[in-house]
Amino acid sequence: MADFHQNGNITTLHNLRTRDVAEMEAELNAFAATRKISLILPCLYSELEGDAMPHILTELSKVNYLHRIIIGLDAADEAQFRHAKAFFKDLNQNHIVIWNDSPRMLALGARLHELGLAPNEQGKGKNVWSSLGYLMSCADSSVMAIHDCDILTYNKEMLARLVYPVANPTFPYQVAKGYYARIGGGKLNGRVTRLLVSPLLIALNRVIGSRDYIDYLRSFRYPLSGEFAMRTAILPDLRIPSDWGLEIGVLSEAWRNLAPKAVCQVEISDAYDHKHQDLAADTAGSGLNRMSTDICKAIFRKLAADGTVFTPNIFRTLKATYYRCALDLLDGYYSDAKMNGLAIDRHTEENSIEMFAENIMRAGQVFLENPHETPFIPTWNRVHAADPTFLTDMHAAAQADEAAYQ
Repeated sequence: MADFHQNGNITTLHNLRTRDVAEMEAELNAFAATRKISLILPCLYSELEGDAMPHILTELSKVNYLHRIIIGLDAADEAQFRHAKAFFKDLNQNHIVIWNDSPRMLALGARLHELGLAPNEQGKGKNVWSSLGYLMSCADSSVMAIHDCDILTYNKEMLARLVYPVANPTFPYQVAKGYYARIGGGKLNGRVTRLLVSPLLIALNRVIGSRDYIDYLRSFRYPLSGEFAMRTAILPDLRIPSDWGLEIGVLSEAWRNLAPKAVCQVEISDAYDHKHQDLAADTAGSGLNRMSTDICKAIFRKLAADGTVFTPNIFRTLKATYYRCALDLLDGYYSDAKMNGLAIDRHTEENSIEMFAENIMRAGQVFLENPHETPFIPTWNRVHAADPTFLTDMHAAAQADEAAYQ
């Protein structure tokens, strides 16, 4: 996607195919001499058994500018934790596997529960939040990055391009969001972004009127990507959602805490493919069904926090407007796919749109019935205020697990 378009809301950093990655990595090595760069990998144990992770590790072993890699490991028993440590042992960088289900970590979770500060649910949000806490307890990194662990098309250039905007001390950016074309297997992918988020934001603009926050979200070419880089000074006050609204939630936090000129998006790949979630149309608590509902709630909550008043009538109108917008966009996606020799199943796509329309109403109903719902995990500043030794104790627990299980 070698264009140079800027829309004026946030800066877009394109890949104009004019620079070799080795040159960029040389600069990153120079930056890292005084501004240490760390990488967080939130993963499930099952991802260690897939096709993506071995290749990701091979590519990461070629990266010299990383100071530390933190692997947050979920859904693992003791034997699986030991296997995970062996799996990652060949990483060239200083690294640690944090066993989130270890007895020590569970005891720390009980401390948070007693304080009323425990995350509401397990999942990627809690994994990322815990890994950020460990990173802050190390107190030695200026830049951090996060990317998913199921990227089938991973290469080290993705990481270099992701961290460069926030690692370069002459750039103003505090947050960089990765974007890419979602194609793979001869198909146009990215259903939730294409068929839910994009038409929903258009519909919101029509129903509730223009909002700076909506224009901000619409500026991102792939708002649901799992690839972020940030300067670590903003981490203590970052509120991490515990549900599927993680990516939208982080963008909303950047909107809350930073000026638009401090946020950018950066093109990190020509083609990106990873594990695809099932639609799960008959199961509200799983797959894209659950994800789409949580994303809608995250957007509605942020708009309400900025003063938007929602009513049942607004949600009914929003559903109808969204449905028309989504079908109109589908015509464009179909033409785009066909022109590029990609497959697109219009029947399946329209089924997805119908489910997403229902979930807009479901999310609206949940929002109206539970106005006090707070799905955000408390900020690390708040945890520190309530328990000043917690971060130190968590760091010690992770190190103890590392030493105890060989």
